[in-house]
Amino acid sequence: MAQSRHDAGAPAYDLVGVGFGPSNLALAIAAREHNTTGDGPPVNAVFLERQATFGWHKGMLIEDATMQVSFLKDLVTMRKPTSPFSFLNYLHERGRLIDFVNHKSLFPLRIEFHDYLEWAAAQVDDMARYGQNVTAIHPVYSDGTVVAFDVETNDTTLRTRNVVLASGLRPVLPEGVSPSSQVWHSRDLLFNVERLNGTAPSRFVVIGAGQSAAEVTAFLHERFPTTEVCGVLSRYGYSPADDSPFANRIFDPLAVDDYFNASTQVKDMLLDYHSNTNYSVVDADLIETLYRRVYQEKVLGTQRLRLLNASRLVAAEESDGPGPVAVTIQSLLTGEHQTIDADVLICATGYTPVDPFALLGPIAAHCHRDELGRAVVERDYRLRTDAAMRASVYLQGGTEHTHGLSSSLLSNTATRAAQILDSVRQRQPDQAALPQAIPAISYA
Repeated sequence: MAQSRHDAGAPAYDLVGVGFGPSNLALAIAAREHNTTGDGPPVNAVFLERQATFGWHKGMLIEDATMQVSFLKDLVTMRKPTSPFSFLNYLHERGRLIDFVNHKSLFPLRIEFHDYLEWAAAQVDDMARYGQNVTAIHPVYSDGTVVAFDVETNDTTLRTRNVVLASGLRPVLPEGVSPSSQVWHSRDLLFNVERLNGTAPSRFVVIGAGQSAAEVTAFLHERFPTTEVCGVLSRYGYSPADDSPFANRIFDPLAVDDYFNASTQVKDMLLDYHSNTNYSVVDADLIETLYRRVYQEKVLGTQRLRLLNASRLVAAEESDGPGPVAVTIQSLLTGEHQTIDADVLICATGYTPVDPFALLGPIAAHCHRDELGRAVVERDYRLRTDAAMRASVYLQGGTEHTHGLSSSLLSNTATRAAQILDSVRQRQPDQAALPQAIPAISYA
C-alpha cells in the first residue's frame, strides 16, 4: 500500500488532462467557454504537460510545409463557429485575415498553424501546468469502489474524478535501429539539423514513403545544395493522398458514429479502403516537385537526388569512431543488397499510439479489453470498465480501432472535445456525491 501525497485540504478536480497538445488544448478551450456561459455547474479542469512550453511537432515545422487539413478544422469551429478561439479570429488579431483570404487556400503553412495553437494555448495558460511529467495514476478507493484518481507528477499529486489521456504518439524506428547523433527520427529533423552547425554532410539517407519522408527529402535537398540525398521507399514511388471530397467524408463527425456502430469486419474494410487518405501517402504537389527535381538533375547530368524504389532498409551499422553509417538496402525486386555510406540516416517511419495501460497501472485491471488486448472504448471516448469504477478515464488518441481514422487527427478535434466535456458534465451529478475535499487515503 502506498500513501497518497495529495493535500487533504485541496479540492478534487473534475478533470485532469495528461498531455497538452491540440486535443487537450481543444478540451481546455471547450471547458473555458462552458464555464463562462454559466450554463450548468462549472468544470474544474487542469492539464499537465511535460514540455516546458507549448509545442506540437516543432522538429518538423519546415518553413514551406503546409497543413493537410482545412483551417476550418481548427480547435473550435466544428464545435462552435462563433468561438473567439477560431483560426479566423487568430488571423484577424495577427492582422493577416485579408491577406489569407486573398491567398485562396484552405491550407495554411504548418508553422502558421503552430503559431495559432500557441496563441490559443496562451489564452488558457492558467489551466495548464508545464514541466509536469506524469509518472503514475493511482486509483483512490472508497468502500471497494474507485471514486477518484491521484495523478502523480515529478513534483506534485492532483486528485481528480476524471482523467483524459492525450499522451500523443511514440516515434517508431525500424527494427534493430537506435537513435543517435547520426541516426534520426524525422520528428527531430530541425533540431538535429541545427546541431550540424552549418556543416554539410556528403550524403543523407531517408527511409520512408509518406508525407514526412517526402518533406524531409525535399527539405534536405534544398537546404544542402552540395549534399546527396537518397530516399529509400518500398513502393515504386510516392503515392498521392486521396483528398477527394467523397473520400474525405471518412473524417466527418457523423462518420465516427457510423464506424463505431459497424461490425469488426466492416471496420477493417473501411480502414483498408480509406488508408490512402492518411497513411504512407504524399500531397500531389510535393510529388510533382520531387519528380521535377529528379528529372532536372538527369537533364543536367548532376544527379544529387536519388530515389531507391521498391527497396527496404536491412541494417544500419555505425562505426566505433567518427565515420559514416553503413546503410544496407535490399531490392524487393531482385533481393540484392547494397551498402551505402551515409553521414546521417533519417527514419521517417511513423508513430504508434502510446499504450494507455502502461500509465494506468492497477487501474488497468478494471478496464475491459477486446480479443486483441486493445482498450474497449465507449462512444464518448471513455474506457469501458467494471462496476468498481465510478471515476472515468477518457482517451484522446489510440482509438482508431473503435472510432476510425480521425482518432489522432485534427479533423475531429473540436467535436471530440465537446463530446468528452459533455460526458464529464453528464456524469457530474453522480460524482457530485464525492466530497470536494477527499481525505488523504491509502490506495492500492
